[in-house]
Amino acid sequence: MQTIVQILATELDKNEEHVQNVINLLDEGNTVPFIARYRKEMHGTMDDQTIRTLADRLTYLRNLDARRTEVKTSISNQGKLTDELAQKIDEAATLAEVEDLYRPYKQKRRTRATVAREKGLEPLAELLYAQNAGCPAPTIAARDYIDEEKGVESIEAALQGASDIIAEWISDDADIRKRLRDFYFKRAHLQSAAANKNPEDTVYRNYYEFDSPVSKIQGHQVLAVNRGEREEVLKVSITVGREETVEIIARRVIKKPVCASAAFVHTAVEDAYDRLIAPSMEREIRAALTETASEGAIGQFALNLKPLLMQPPVKGFVTMGLDPGYRMGCKVAIVDATGKVLDTTVVYPTYGERQKQECIQKLATLIKKHKVQHIAIGNGTASRETEAMTVELIATLGKGAGVSYMIVNEAGASVYSASKLAAEEFPEYDVNLRSAVSIARRLQDPLAELVKIDPKSIGVGQYQHDMPQNRLGEALDGVVEDCVNAVGVDVNTASAPLLARVAGLNAGVAANIVKYREENGSFSSRKQLMKVPKLGAKAFEQCAGFLRVPESKTVLDNTAVHPESYAAAERLLELCGYTMKEVKEGKLAQLRTRVGDYGTEKAAAACGVGVPTLSDVVGELMKPGRDPRDELPAPVLRTDVLEIKDLKHGMELKGTVRNVIDFGAFIDIGVHQDGLVHVSQISDRFIRHPSEALSVGDVVTVWVKEVDEKKKRISLTMRKEKLDL
Repeated sequence: MQTIVQILATELDKNEEHVQNVINLLDEGNTVPFIARYRKEMHGTMDDQTIRTLADRLTYLRNLDARRTEVKTSISNQGKLTDELAQKIDEAATLAEVEDLYRPYKQKRRTRATVAREKGLEPLAELLYAQNAGCPAPTIAARDYIDEEKGVESIEAALQGASDIIAEWISDDADIRKRLRDFYFKRAHLQSAAANKNPEDTVYRNYYEFDSPVSKIQGHQVLAVNRGEREEVLKVSITVGREETVEIIARRVIKKPVCASAAFVHTAVEDAYDRLIAPSMEREIRAALTETASEGAIGQFALNLKPLLMQPPVKGFVTMGLDPGYRMGCKVAIVDATGKVLDTTVVYPTYGERQKQECIQKLATLIKKHKVQHIAIGNGTASRETEAMTVELIATLGKGAGVSYMIVNEAGASVYSASKLAAEEFPEYDVNLRSAVSIARRLQDPLAELVKIDPKSIGVGQYQHDMPQNRLGEALDGVVEDCVNAVGVDVNTASAPLLARVAGLNAGVAANIVKYREENGSFSSRKQLMKVPKLGAKAFEQCAGFLRVPESKTVLDNTAVHPESYAAAERLLELCGYTMKEVKEGKLAQLRTRVGDYGTEKAAAACGVGVPTLSDVVGELMKPGRDPRDELPAPVLRTDVLEIKDLKHGMELKGTVRNVIDFGAFIDIGVHQDGLVHVSQISDRFIRHPSEALSVGDVVTVWVKEVDEKKKRISLTMRKEKLDL
């Protein structure tokens, strides 16, 4: 039997020693970002996602081991554990297989078979099920079991009880269940139909007459029919050829040559399938499909979340945030280049032409007063009207003003603005104005602002409310943690929620860092972090490399070089003829070349580190204080707006990917309604999923394929040659 390390190494195609090292590091309490970044020599440069996958599978396999032990102990306590059964349990590769083997020994609720056993009919069932040569006909064998005191008043009653017992044996047979499970996944179909005879035209209309092989059904289809069933709009079932399925069982239990009780046993086979196995299999298959679909949706949500968080910040500009609305007006907040609130107000551009012009005049005055350069508009209710007003506003200001705008995904802004955190951050502002501040800051630094919001509230997934919430939360929290640590955090400006996402820190320690900063002034070095209450040696080891101290006299404190590698960095500079002053001045353009000339492995040995760590140190020394997001394409800022009626077939547009889902991607093209690029229209090459070619935040060129103004649907293509198809 393979060990857990061997299983993980095979599944991940990794070296067993590296896998064992990661397990040891995790068991010692090290965080995934720390392991991925600062222990590369120990794991062969696995990335953070691979390490998280390993950690998830490790948990599953350890739980599987624990369950094997529990099951064997339970069966042993019953005096029924054989060496053969113990071996089968040890070799079971999934929890489902372990439960199948445990099924016959598991304490059950009172069943028909239980009642039959109480009537003394188990010996009759054993006799008939054995199908031995010379076995009497069932009706003859049953005569000896008629006992009115026990409630067995006739031959028919005795045979019915024996059949119930045999049916339960068949249903509990682990091998039969495994064969049928495999058969269902290969041959069964999932079907759905409208729950009512005259269904309304709902979002589930595509599933009113739906039929898909279980082996080919898409995750989003599974989640759609599940929701439709819960809302009582759809009826859903799993169908499979009954005769074939019964025959699979019969081949397992009907012995050759056929004896007198074979026909009786075959009838019990049919009863076992119809009454016990088929309903159970349908539940199992539905549950397995849902679990797979949920994992896929969670994975896609995580995949979309990462580029959203890693969108390039629009730093260094005074920004106006507009939170559109009808009844309550449009909330306005102006923040400076660091995100500090300068001014707030409320305007009413949707109340009428006069109010709109008043709004334009008022905002123009504020823009001039505070030298606003960018406007961030939330994409919620009334955003279309607010965008149109903003275009008029920019025209009024004139091209010389250099003002542009961008539609910002406001998902979760209302959740944040009503939170305890927002109340603590902005006690002087009401809930509505807080959301306008959040929208402005999302343009300036999406990551720093979005970490304040539960990632499940950020709208870049599908069916997120149908997911196992704990599992979804774990996956998305992992993405946020990876993004925050990949970028690094300025310890002197970061909010407590942002600091709490740094490896090794939690909400309590993050709050202590902020409190220490407020009481003692800005941190002047990484070492000073050790003075923060409850930030011990282990926490410092985990977090230090991800925290930046721009004010430090030690330039390495403003890089991703870990303090444990400072001596190696200094030795490297010495070998290559550089000084720390030149690092600070950004004069190390030739460092990598000089390391290559010296010999990478030789330099690593001289510095006392591995080659991967040396390579990372070189990169950091060449660009101290760098933000990896700055290397990504800049977001699209606009000065005008299109209406859906302006769109024409074949029109070429630039757009930003807002969401990637199983069947395509939604693109913001500067119209209030996002356009859909179907998966078949994304690439010239075959792709199984849109995520193979697109990520949230990508800036792409698209062509208008079809427009339905009435339904507000825009069909786009990224394949110009497919425009007329």
